[in-house]
Amino acid sequence: MRDIGAISGDVLDLSLRLHRELGPGLLESVYERVLAARLAALGYLVSRQHPVDICFEGQVFPAAFRIDLLVDNRLVVEVKSVEKLVPVHGKQLLTYLRLIEQPVGLLINFGGETLKEGVRRIVNRYRPSASPRLRVNQNTE
Repeated sequence: MRDIGAISGDVLDLSLRLHRELGPGLLESVYERVLAARLAALGYLVSRQHPVDICFEGQVFPAAFRIDLLVDNRLVVEVKSVEKLVPVHGKQLLTYLRLIEQPVGLLINFGGETLKEGVRRIVNRYRPSASPRLRVNQNTE
C-alpha cells in the first residue's frame, strides 16, 4: 500500500503540469479526466465520479454524492475550476472525508491564474505524515 503522502505528491505534481500545459478556464470534467488518465498511467487505481451511499436515520440513499477522484481507494480529490476557492469548497470535501471515513483529501482548483493558490489539503482526524510542502494549505477557509 502506497503512503498517502506519496500519492498526494504525485497528484500535486501532475496537477501542476496539467495546469501549466492546459491553462485555466476549462470545465472541471476536462481536468478530472486528464488527471485520472495520467494517474492511471503511473499505476494508480483511479475511480472517477465514485458513487457514495449515505445512511441517515436508518434509510440508505444510494449514490447520494459522487467523489470526483478516488485514488488507490485512499485519497479523495475534489476538482474545481472556479475563479477562487471559497470556504464551502473545503467544508464539502471535509464532509466527504467524514462520511467515507477517509483521512485525507485534496481540493484542487484549476480555474485560477496559478495552481499554487488553488490547492488545499484537507485532513479528517489524521496525523500528518506528509512532507511540509504538502501540509502548507490545510486551512478550509
